[in-house]
Amino acid sequence: MKEQTILIIGAGLCGSLLALRMAQRGYQVQLIEKRPDLRTVDLGAGRSINLAFSDRGMKGMKLVGLQEKVKELCIPMYGRMIHDLESNTFLSRYSGREDEYINSISRTGLNALLLDEAEQMENITLIFNHSCKEVDLEKGIGTFHDDVNDRELLLKGDIVIGADGAGSVLRKSMFLHKKFLFSFSQNFLTHGYKELTFPPAKDGGYLTEKGALHIWPRGENMVIALPNLDGSFTVTLFLSYSEGEYNFDNLNSPERVLEYFKKYYPDALALMPNLAIEYFENPTGALGTVKCNPWSSYGKTLLMGDAAHAIVPFYGQGMNASFEDVVVFDKILDQHEGDWQKVFSAYEKERKKDTDAIADLALDNFHEMKSHTASALFQEKRKLETAFEKEFPFEYYSKYSLVTFNEDISYSEAMRRGRAQDKAILNLLSDGKINLDKPLRDTLELVKRETESILHDDAIAKNLM
Repeated sequence: MKEQTILIIGAGLCGSLLALRMAQRGYQVQLIEKRPDLRTVDLGAGRSINLAFSDRGMKGMKLVGLQEKVKELCIPMYGRMIHDLESNTFLSRYSGREDEYINSISRTGLNALLLDEAEQMENITLIFNHSCKEVDLEKGIGTFHDDVNDRELLLKGDIVIGADGAGSVLRKSMFLHKKFLFSFSQNFLTHGYKELTFPPAKDGGYLTEKGALHIWPRGENMVIALPNLDGSFTVTLFLSYSEGEYNFDNLNSPERVLEYFKKYYPDALALMPNLAIEYFENPTGALGTVKCNPWSSYGKTLLMGDAAHAIVPFYGQGMNASFEDVVVFDKILDQHEGDWQKVFSAYEKERKKDTDAIADLALDNFHEMKSHTASALFQEKRKLETAFEKEFPFEYYSKYSLVTFNEDISYSEAMRRGRAQDKAILNLLSDGKINLDKPLRDTLELVKRETESILHDDAIAKNLM
């Protein structure tokens, strides 16, 4: 088995982690990437420069022994810093437990760390500047174009794993194959995104609070900002393509862009001296969800990461989910190593329900971040949940905590219980049934009873469907 060659398409975050882990298990690995080596060239601004890194992602780094090295790339963020129209701010903590926080991390820095480690493995071959054109699913042969020497190359693996992102060529080959039933959906939001910047302060420090993920919720649109190690912030504008008074279609001049930011994000605008230039230099990116099945074919090919389940970024779980893919795959290998067909089937059976769940949760969080975070009812709910977690740290976990900090709970279970808890608290608050003058223990018991009642009703409704 360990003399077998595993061909991995895509040396992004998921592909690089997978290559490293498979090499550690003793396999021969070929890791192929269409872009140049990101450690040697500047791939340019405009695409998700930094990411939210949390416990599920850390599981993947622990699996390959990089948990300490990755911490050097992390900036802790303890909550959402909400900015209103009058430039007032308040911090909504992610958890009432002091040790629970997410991290801002450089996509390039994390990818480079994984590639550096992979490069040290004698049984990994790294190949850059080779674009995959198609994959022969039954033979495990990929057709690649050598973009430097302008020639075609065929590469064969005992198995081929596509970690080649939302635009996966392996997935396209499965879609076009026609010899088995393949389902595929790709749904885009009516919103896109554009990356912008807060520069570092003149002394190299931060122009605003670095220990938070900043959000400017404005109903249908929003701006967020995450800190970088150099003192800058990566700022992302999420805006409708064509709807509303201001949209990507009609923000077509520097004057119009500055007018929009002055009206809706004045305190952010004050930190963006290069806004008018960056806005027109950086591309507008699309936001979409990809779901498909099956993820494998013939016991020869497998989709992983965004290639199998791309999601919108609003729960900060895209990269974390892809890293968790590798952890789950590794566990399945322990059970069925030697039979790739069983490995692939068991992996998809265990994993797909959870990746479907986080895709749905990410869409939920899009609406929560752009509008609900500014509402009084939502803020009251978050204060109550934070108080529960602080006072009863082993009894209560909010939906956010279940998803982000409880890596041993599946995404699907976190969604089931988390949605019920949210509904319970919002119902009780809106009906005036929560009396904050009562002991917090009494309020928690009331929320627990309402949650269990909702879960019971949901289970009955599911059985009737």
